[in-house]
Amino acid sequence: MPEPIPVRQIADDVCVAPQLTPEAMAAAAEAGFRSVVNNRPDFEGGPDQPANAMIEAAARGAGLEYRHLPVSGAYQSPEDVAAMAALLKELPRPVLLFCRSGARSARLYALAVSG
Repeated sequence: MPEPIPVRQIADDVCVAPQLTPEAMAAAAEAGFRSVVNNRPDFEGGPDQPANAMIEAAARGAGLEYRHLPVSGAYQSPEDVAAMAALLKELPRPVLLFCRSGARSARLYALAVSG
């Protein structure tokens, strides 16, 4: 059985989490998520951060929709916000968003839905 993942609910069908591993994708699917969005640029945290391609392969293997929308932790541009809004309309829910701590994903979600 996969390790449970630390999620924080920010809307009825949207949660955020800190950095997830490829192994966490099975747990996300088991928890009922249908989509995952990675908001973290590859190797932002150095060489020990799991690469997006590895996480994406695991997510797809677990039957999840997966998107990579890398955004800066310091600034989310209007284009980033518009891209997140489009993903929120397109992806099946519930959706799990993640970044280093979850804060950037939560902020990006809030900006996308207030738009």
